[in-house]
Amino acid sequence: MRTILVSNRLPMTVSVDDGQIAITPSTGGLATGLRGPHQKNGGLWVGWPGDVSNVGPDQRESLDQRLVEQRAVPLHLTDEEHERYYQGFANGVLWPLFHYLLDKVALESRDFEVYRSVNERFADTVAERYRAGDLIWVHDYQLMLLPAMLRERLPDARIGFFLHIPFPSSEVFRILPWRTPILEGLLGADVIGFHTLTYMRHFAGSLLRTLGLESQVDRLTYQGRAIRLGAFPMGVDADSFATMADSVDVLAATDTIRKEANDRKILLGVDRLDYTKGLPRRLLAFKRFLERRPDLCDKVRFIQVAVPSREGIGPYEALRRQVDELLGHINGRFGTAAAVPVHYLYRTFSQTELAAMYRAADVMVITPLRDGMNLVAKEYCACRTDDDGVLILSEFAGASAELGEAIRVNPYDIDQLSLAYEQALEMKPAERATRMRALRQRVQNNSVHRWVRCFLEMLTETPEGTPGTRSSFTPKAIMNRIIEDVGSAAGLHVFLDYDGTLMPFVSAPELAAPDDELRALLVSLVARPGTRAHMVSGRRKDDLERWFGDLGMGLYAEHGLWLKPPGEDWVSLTEPIVSWKEKVRTIMEEFLDRVPGSFIEDKTAAVVWHYRDAEPEFAAHQAKELRTDLTAVLSNVPVEVLQGDRIIEVRMHGVHKGAIVQRILAEQPGAVILALGDDRTDEDMFAALPPEGYGIHVGPQPSKARYNLRDAVAARAFLRRLLGTGVPALALIPTNPLSLTSESPFRARLSGFQSFNC
Repeated sequence: MRTILVSNRLPMTVSVDDGQIAITPSTGGLATGLRGPHQKNGGLWVGWPGDVSNVGPDQRESLDQRLVEQRAVPLHLTDEEHERYYQGFANGVLWPLFHYLLDKVALESRDFEVYRSVNERFADTVAERYRAGDLIWVHDYQLMLLPAMLRERLPDARIGFFLHIPFPSSEVFRILPWRTPILEGLLGADVIGFHTLTYMRHFAGSLLRTLGLESQVDRLTYQGRAIRLGAFPMGVDADSFATMADSVDVLAATDTIRKEANDRKILLGVDRLDYTKGLPRRLLAFKRFLERRPDLCDKVRFIQVAVPSREGIGPYEALRRQVDELLGHINGRFGTAAAVPVHYLYRTFSQTELAAMYRAADVMVITPLRDGMNLVAKEYCACRTDDDGVLILSEFAGASAELGEAIRVNPYDIDQLSLAYEQALEMKPAERATRMRALRQRVQNNSVHRWVRCFLEMLTETPEGTPGTRSSFTPKAIMNRIIEDVGSAAGLHVFLDYDGTLMPFVSAPELAAPDDELRALLVSLVARPGTRAHMVSGRRKDDLERWFGDLGMGLYAEHGLWLKPPGEDWVSLTEPIVSWKEKVRTIMEEFLDRVPGSFIEDKTAAVVWHYRDAEPEFAAHQAKELRTDLTAVLSNVPVEVLQGDRIIEVRMHGVHKGAIVQRILAEQPGAVILALGDDRTDEDMFAALPPEGYGIHVGPQPSKARYNLRDAVAARAFLRRLLGTGVPALALIPTNPLSLTSESPFRARLSGFQSFNC
């Protein structure tokens, strides 16, 4: 099968020299690792080709053709698009926030809509070239909205996403004003990959806290699709680096560097000049080391390579000035007429030049304040085929999770870092060799090729067969046919759940009273000729009576324990058996004390523990424990323990919504039935439907229902459409004629619907 790779930048550099266009393939981790899937089976790579504003129109056409010949699909951006999408939002907001450097986040950003529009352009470009069976692999933070956009255009495609930077803790991520669209964008993928398990857990925590989506270790269900989460530590092409490091040219360059050091021990840093890399603290720690060990001032040389990055951008220019000032201070204080302690190299080096530095360095210093992975650490280990050298590594780099034999440091602790310099420089040869052999073996075993293979294997796996799962929400055309079918029925029964189906969830049950617009909708549904409407809810009968008792619809409370036909009194369909309730309350009250924000709701034949307003991660863990305890204690009691949407409910056995459907069918065989519901308790209703019945699940969870709508907004819009079929148009007259104003809770959300939101 073919793989379509999508990244912000194409893996090649375009330059113009004397009017001639040159295309130079990029080197490095991502370009090297993805070369295989790009070349295999005619794969494509979609991305920005770089700034080609100096290329004329005729040359632009020639350039695009040459790129296409290399199976590279260029997506050209205007200067404004690049400035606002890339510099403004991706690097001005997402980059610093995801690296925990909140003081670097732009105080005000109006660039999100440009970020969105550029992601839309990527989606259109990919969709135009997609062929059935292709794999799509999207890369990095510049394209976090793209998976969902592709899912909308290509519902059946296999889509993967990999994040190459850290994913921050939910406490930091939730600062982002655009947190919801970012998460929903990523959830368009079938596989979402991160460098480490920590980043994966942070993502899962953000899903729970922001969207209320709970994952089961490494998987979750969203919009009826099974989504896998994975930790895939990216590696380097270790064999190529080892071969390069042993080449004659590199070994000769290594000898030259060591001779120039004049028997001094060499510490080496190689970084982009970026505020996430921790250069100022690294230099301050070296200053502290020289202050504490003046005897070593003329016996060490610190070579710091700083690759130019995002020049002309305010925070980066400020960093450059800060580094220059520190260098001047250190070299001025500790330098001699013969040498200076820090050699600062502000330019780009080739891989062979870097390999020679890696081989020459006694100590490699990598101390980012936060880093997704940091492949320089792995390159250094791969080049040390002599089993020598010491790696000092920040514990906040993703590579730290793998490279345990490094000297791991807190880059914010300048004293600890200065002591690490001393420890590394004075380490015995035997210990150096033992550590490096282990590091090099691990880097070799977990190469970039293994990273690619593992991710694509998960992406190509057949999704696990969760019963009732769907590839996406039901297409609009199918929902139109359902409306036509049920709208023409002579006799129609409409069964409606309430919470989560017609009304979004709120923090406390008593706050979910229906708005006048919903009441008007139900009035019209009841008045529709040939239609009988039924409200089937888990709520107490007092709630349903207060809210809907005057509307003329059938009411069923506590999942069907209580029945109120139109114009009649409430009756119990079975004798409540409640001797078990005290035991259940006792157990739940223990968890009530453990979980602040939770509460207990008492019903006639059920007890419910609510935790919607509690701390999400802790409450979800406690809910699992509560359900386990209740199941064990009540194993011989005629009750059911149900997990709902942030509730645990214990109810009397045999009371469920499916019995209501069966009752109607017994009274009126062949009746046309339409049922809408959103949670586990509604599955009994869907299961009881006859083959010709219509079950519609509301929400993204898997369901036995054959059809599905996005949310309560879409469910209301669907019913409004139903009212317009088979009968004269009916006015939606509220109980209060003045209530359908712009202040109505659902008016703003429903006003844009010309049809339902599928």
